[in-house]
Amino acid sequence: MEKITFEGHGGHRLAARLDRPDGPVRAAALFAHCFTCGKDIHAARRIAARLTALGFAVLRFDFTGLGHSEGEFENTTFTTNVADLVAAAEHMAGIDLAPSLLIGHSLGGAAAIKAAPRIASAKALATLGAPFDPEHVVGRLALAPAGADGVHEVSLGGRPVRIGQDFLQDVARESLGDALAHLGRALLVMHAPRDEIVGIDNATQIFTHAKHPKSFVTLDSADHLISRRADADYAAGVIAAWAARYIDLSPPAPPPGAPEGVVRVREADPDGFQQDVTTGRHHLTADEPQAYGGSDRGLSPYGLLAAALGACTSMTIRMYARRKGWPLDGVRVDVTHDKVHAQDAEARSGQKVDRFHRAICLTGDLDDDQRARLRDIADKCPVHQTLERASRIETELT
Repeated sequence: MEKITFEGHGGHRLAARLDRPDGPVRAAALFAHCFTCGKDIHAARRIAARLTALGFAVLRFDFTGLGHSEGEFENTTFTTNVADLVAAAEHMAGIDLAPSLLIGHSLGGAAAIKAAPRIASAKALATLGAPFDPEHVVGRLALAPAGADGVHEVSLGGRPVRIGQDFLQDVARESLGDALAHLGRALLVMHAPRDEIVGIDNATQIFTHAKHPKSFVTLDSADHLISRRADADYAAGVIAAWAARYIDLSPPAPPPGAPEGVVRVREADPDGFQQDVTTGRHHLTADEPQAYGGSDRGLSPYGLLAAALGACTSMTIRMYARRKGWPLDGVRVDVTHDKVHAQDAEARSGQKVDRFHRAICLTGDLDDDQRARLRDIADKCPVHQTLERASRIETELT
């Protein structure tokens, strides 16, 4: 993660964080935070982490007058927020990271919709709890009467925020209908039905006015700020999977001696055991059951090992039957393992022997000899053979 600054709409220096993947950058994304929030809110950090695991570089910044950025927020408007977003995209392009994905949360989502036509590199846009009518967000605030300078004060998250009259007048004039009709990008609308700040009807209007390709995914019981880790994780996973359909994430060439490339495992939850696993364009989650301190959001390490055995067994059987022209309609492999990771980690070396039980179901008009042969072929599966013979694991600190 790099701390950087760039020039915003009014010449002020805006503070940003650029999250880069550990390997080659395969695409870039730009995140616009919610109204008066900041670049470091939980949802922004989790989404950035998930996207960097896929090879995205993600820029998230504080709008003028917020967080660590220069300027006075009371002198900004919705239009200047859009201009800040365009300036961020131009800065990214200047360092060879032109954003192909835009992500906007709440009013940041509305700003991203307005800014998208001015960001030529953008191919896809995801919104989280965004208002169709930007005035909707400000209208829900308990604004104190304006002072002599025309500035209103409101308490947000326990801190005072000053909002100028120009901001209120600007958002009152804004409508996203035309911008959505001419968006020209793939759109993902994410919204929580119980959002008490921006009602779900806003998502309906955004979705209705946009043209295809467009998608809608509910955030269920999430709050407006997507403050719960589970909700932020879910949103991050959906955005990552959806974006990969519209953005070219060509995997880097595999290193010499590793024809299938590198499988990277990165800790996703330092308070638990959740792991992000990526290789090429593929992503999955590993975890532990709740009984062992995990959050049960993915297969356990031994579950992944059993999955590898089952998948390789099925593929090997299918390849052989296809080559022989045999009438094999389907293959199902059930794999069980007689110990769990948490118990095994505490055991001394040599105290236990791993035993995998594999139940293979073959469907199709096969005779007894064909079934017996396919049973024997299952033992030729490369993962089966790897598990049966000794392996050597070399470890280095990098």
